Amino acid sequence: MKNTRRRTAFLPLTPLGLGLLIAACSTTPPVPTQPLSPAVGAGLRQCEALAGQFRFDQTTIDSAAPVAAGGLTLGGQPVAAHCLVKGQMHKRKGSDGRDYAIGFEMRLPQAWNGRFYYQGNGGLDGNVQPAQGALGGGPVTGALVQGFAVISSDAGHSGPQTAVFGLEPQARLDYGYQAVAKLTPMAKALIANAYGKAPDRSYIGGCSNGGRHAMVAASRLGDQYDGYLIGAPGYRLPNAALAQLWGAQRWSPLATPGATVRHPLNPNASIPDLGSALNAAERQTVARAVLNRCDALDGLKDGLVQATQACQAAFDVARDVPTCSGARDGSCLTPAQKTVLAQVHAGGKASNGQPIYSAFPYDPGIAGNNWATWKFVNSVALDPLSVGTVFTAPPAAAADIAGARIDVLLPAISATSDTYKESGLALMSPPGHEKPTNLQPLRARGAKMVLYHGVSDAIFSAEDTRQWFERLNTAQGGKASDFARYFPVPGMNHCSAGPTADQFDLLGPLVKWVEQGVAPQAVTASARGAGNAGGVNAELPADWATNRTRPLCAYPTVATYNGSGPIESASSFSCR
Repeated sequence: MKNTRRRTAFLPLTPLGLGLLIAACSTTPPVPTQPLSPAVGAGLRQCEALAGQFRFDQTTIDSAAPVAAGGLTLGGQPVAAHCLVKGQMHKRKGSDGRDYAIGFEMRLPQAWNGRFYYQGNGGLDGNVQPAQGALGGGPVTGALVQGFAVISSDAGHSGPQTAVFGLEPQARLDYGYQAVAKLTPMAKALIANAYGKAPDRSYIGGCSNGGRHAMVAASRLGDQYDGYLIGAPGYRLPNAALAQLWGAQRWSPLATPGATVRHPLNPNASIPDLGSALNAAERQTVARAVLNRCDALDGLKDGLVQATQACQAAFDVARDVPTCSGARDGSCLTPAQKTVLAQVHAGGKASNGQPIYSAFPYDPGIAGNNWATWKFVNSVALDPLSVGTVFTAPPAAAADIAGARIDVLLPAISATSDTYKESGLALMSPPGHEKPTNLQPLRARGAKMVLYHGVSDAIFSAEDTRQWFERLNTAQGGKASDFARYFPVPGMNHCSAGPTADQFDLLGPLVKWVEQGVAPQAVTASARGAGNAGGVNAELPADWATNRTRPLCAYPTVATYNGSGPIESASSFSCR
């Protein structure tokens, strides 16, 4: 079979390799020679009194109550004593007649480390998650455990299972970026009231839409935070959602006719079983093919492909995945399945050839259940709601969504109207993400960014994040690594899970970089095997040690086996 797969979708490594040449003619600002001063802690002065004493514009404190040590646990660890504050900002009656407010909670440790952490939540928001500041598949720790004062919010609307808020213009804007901008100064003022001093250092982080919140804040609120922890950022969420609709159209003809699965939001409803188009056994076959071609590229066959970029050049679906000569039995793919798999990994195109979204890397994490959920369930149950009500201007017609008319929807996410004065892309994406020169002030004052992304993320592409980092490096004269580091996580699906080591702490290294000047190059990640306090990952291969560790390496370096040493230990690998 002739190989027609285009290999140009993945940008080469040359921008980082040519950093010194670019820097020679760069006009980027100098990097501070000293780190920002370390935060100094303080004790909590008051808790219950905050409900009656704290005043801030458009803000209501509904309650403030102490939480005893151990009253909350995270990753199997008891959380120290703290004050739980709940409130609302900007209560209003929406143009749709509904009641709106930016709901929030803050957790203020009795023994505070002098730092503030804004917890960006995922999905469509709509719910105030516990303000723990936790990231990673099974959190080793979180901001609250580390002693941060932490805020969490619903981003300006209630109801996480509906996108109806997207019909209300201000609710769209709050969800996109304005809630973070409104909450940030209020949270700092509340901290000052509670401790008698403002936070010395402020951090913001999250995964998925929470990662997008953090990335957007870096562009819009570059003077408000000292550290940005950006996980699996859906910074082009409208494009990613459209690519999901486009992919569902391609998988549908290959699915079992009439087969259905339960709707994830409505137990009384069902949706087509798109997963029958590429079932679990077939995804395992693809994963094995990727491993056969790429596993040894990092120096060791261990069930992980850590040389991600080299793998994209080495792997070919048409050549490397067995082709069925008869009926589907799980050990092969039909030519039609291979074609669709290649098309979906390429990111999709409109009929005029315009790309819809980024390419997706090939990785053995395709075997993960989370990968299948995003590709085959959420693409039918969730993404049409987001595209139809939140990301298009005016909101898309039902017929366009039901038929996934990509040629109509793609320009609509960039459109505005008299009612919706900012497009879906504008309100969701970081300004200037095509050429991120606007991060120069952030860099100049000593703030830092750490990004991470599961290589087998099925909704937001790790390749999209990598290409953004390459553009950042070019815009920063080849010196992006002076203030930003990107850590791909091999095998990991969307924010967690898959055949991977997905338990890690990147917040601690970010703080050390900001306040001590120690840049993170290798961060240890652990597999969550039997007995793991943070929760067991049932998708780990049987031949892995339950406590396997691997270094997450700052791009473009790759975790490479040293040639000796225990294969289950991160100490046997180097980032190079």
